[in-house]
Amino acid sequence: MTLINEPQSRLFFALTCSAPLRKAISQWRALLSPRAGRPVPAANFHLTLLFLGSVDQAQIAEICTTASKIKVPGKQLTLVLDRLEVWRKSKALVLTPEDAPPELMRLSYALEQAMLRFGQDQEHKEFRPHLTLARDYQYAVPEAGSPPEFFLRADRFGLYQSHKGQYNPVADWSLVKLADGGSRPPG
Repeated sequence: MTLINEPQSRLFFALTCSAPLRKAISQWRALLSPRAGRPVPAANFHLTLLFLGSVDQAQIAEICTTASKIKVPGKQLTLVLDRLEVWRKSKALVLTPEDAPPELMRLSYALEQAMLRFGQDQEHKEFRPHLTLARDYQYAVPEAGSPPEFFLRADRFGLYQSHKGQYNPVADWSLVKLADGGSRPPG
């Protein structure tokens, strides 16, 4: 666990992308036109499960303990990012799934419910799985030479700290149950 020494941290739960997937998405994005907005660095590609916002450092250990008790799917999650969209309100160019697996939706909801006690009192937003390609994007959906079809496979979910454009892992937990009913230990 690497934390920036400040009284509060901006935290979020997410599924990360493997290095080969980040590279493939980055190469595909480079072929889109027009090039506008602020591209998200490939190292930051992820699928947010729940954004917590600013949290007191003193709460992080308890947040991790609570997250470790979340009911997980019991198997690897596979999500197909096969739609390119522009979200006008948030000014973002995003990859989304045509169909999100129900296990992913349940995991996000379980995290949301478990984290309510930590004062996450932001307005409720419906969970819309996505991977952000660019911010400050205010244009039409760009033409793609080939349609997106990226398979995000995750056997873990993690808690991350956002600090000055860097996403630092705080902790992670297995989504896969072992034969004895337990789950893999945090990484």
